[in-house]
Amino acid sequence: MSQPADVGPVRERHRFDEGALATYLRNHADGFEGDVRIGQFAGGQSNPTFLIESGGKRYVMRKKPPGKLLPSAHAVDREYRVMKALADTDVPVPRMVVLCEDDAVIGQMFYVMECVDGRIFRDATLPGMEPSERAAIYDSMNDTMAKLHLVDHEAVGLGDYGRPGNYIQRQTARWIKQYEASKTEEIPSFDALVDWLPRNLPDGDEVSIAHGDFRLENMIYHPTEPRPVAVLDWELSTIGHPLADLGYNVQGFYMPTSAGAVGGLASMPDGIPSVAEYAQTYAERTGRERIENLEFFIVFSMFRMAAIVQGIVMRAKQGNASSDNAADVGRMARGIADAAWRLAQGDA
Repeated sequence: MSQPADVGPVRERHRFDEGALATYLRNHADGFEGDVRIGQFAGGQSNPTFLIESGGKRYVMRKKPPGKLLPSAHAVDREYRVMKALADTDVPVPRMVVLCEDDAVIGQMFYVMECVDGRIFRDATLPGMEPSERAAIYDSMNDTMAKLHLVDHEAVGLGDYGRPGNYIQRQTARWIKQYEASKTEEIPSFDALVDWLPRNLPDGDEVSIAHGDFRLENMIYHPTEPRPVAVLDWELSTIGHPLADLGYNVQGFYMPTSAGAVGGLASMPDGIPSVAEYAQTYAERTGRERIENLEFFIVFSMFRMAAIVQGIVMRAKQGNASSDNAADVGRMARGIADAAWRLAQGDA
């Protein structure tokens, strides 16, 4: 059984007692047996992610990173809980296998889920595809996001998964605080957004399951069809405002191309819908006439992304970042904050 191209040896700073893990899984995971082979995925900026092969089966483990962590960050237990709750809904998620909250087993909390085969599109411009393929992939992403926001969170057991109401106000305050906690340099646009966001909070409120990191790269698509078979990376999920997910999902149209954007509003590849078209399709799927205050939600999402990236910079300087290219990723914080401030001023 060959390993995927993006899986390599476990990195030195993320090594753990593999024997202890194997013993735990044999005792707590149904059907887990045989010799164990473990590799580490190249991604996973926040929570290190590992491929486990045993008994002819493949599993994926996500765990907290080592070192001192920011409060409420790296919530692998929340990832496990929300995906387990969504198992019988229209939202595709991997099957959960086991959650271990005992740090004594391998040093950090972790969970194990099934390994889902399929395609992951790292480049949001979908190079090499026909326009019709790009259109179908973006439309199915839009449809999946709408299905998530239509899930009755109380009916699936997530009534206490987050504080309902005032999500954007609370999240704005939280990410300003997170930014200040991980600040490594002075960035004027960051400071301008810290002032702008609380003064421009939109009126009204909505409540749904919010993924928190809903983007193309966090989805596994069917090997040959433009159909998502799993939504991944639920660390930031909560009960929140659905339009925060929409704003985050389209922020790539406004960010620097070095930060994973689709190339800017003026140079989108054929087949990828405009932000206006994409937002209107989502509106229709969720029973709205149109999307109000979309620009605010995009600016908010870009600020949050820049703050997350700033956290990667801090962890890189501490030596416990989850990815080898964390320092390079961290340099994008200024560019994202600058782009968000331009959008806030109406200059995007």
